[in-house]
Amino acid sequence: MTDVIRSRHARRQRWLWGAPLWVLALAFLAPFAWMLSTAFKRDADAFTVPMDWIPDRATWDAFGTVLFGESSIVPAFANSVFVAALRVIGEVVTATMAGYAFARIRFAGRDTVFLLYLATAIIPAQLLLVPRFVYFQTLGLYDTLWALILPGMFTVLGTFLMRQFFVSQPAEFAEAARIDGASEWQIFWRIYLPMATPVMSALGILAFVWSWNDYEAPLVLISSPETYTLPLSLSNFTDEQGSLSPSLSMAASAVSIIPVLIVFLVLQKRFVQAMTHTGIK
Repeated sequence: MTDVIRSRHARRQRWLWGAPLWVLALAFLAPFAWMLSTAFKRDADAFTVPMDWIPDRATWDAFGTVLFGESSIVPAFANSVFVAALRVIGEVVTATMAGYAFARIRFAGRDTVFLLYLATAIIPAQLLLVPRFVYFQTLGLYDTLWALILPGMFTVLGTFLMRQFFVSQPAEFAEAARIDGASEWQIFWRIYLPMATPVMSALGILAFVWSWNDYEAPLVLISSPETYTLPLSLSNFTDEQGSLSPSLSMAASAVSIIPVLIVFLVLQKRFVQAMTHTGIK
């Protein structure tokens, strides 16, 4: 009888904690549900009151237009994939190597250099847009995708995350390897790097999302429509007066979130492991 009472009490506690979370989840999902609903509507039906969450006359015309029409987002989609892929690879590689160096390799002024590097995170990213514009224009990289890729390969947060992970790992592994004659590169490549894959995956997710949603940098550093990334191409569905086509904009937005969902669903377990290992709350 006692076990039955405890079981009922446990279920009641789960419901008490779960009900508010379900309410919050529905509140966060409501805008996405509205986006999908609008994507399948005609523009005339987008702002009807009361709203029809399930369209009476659902149509795929908006998706056909944004994918295969004159203002197709496919080229911009490909540009965003290219930029995001290289930025993720570059950031994970540089952050992992720099994090290991700051955590495990002793050299003069190591901690001072790391603190100075960390202090650059105080500078707002918006203040760096104009210097980057001048710099890349001088190098002849303005209005190219490399103007978006190169700055994203080196980030303070990525280096900080990787350093914190390597600092938290036991130093005995390296000491035992050195006794066996292993070089510093072998210690990094064979011992610490395999253990860092969850954190690297988490960093990859963050880097991909930042790159995929980046609007300010392409707005300043890109001017040709053929080099537009996806956030910039979404502005193609407005006219000269700024009037918005709700169905086209929402259809393009729905397509744009698919890669982010895929990346997170594939790597979510490693992301949770990384947050646990690094102690991030």
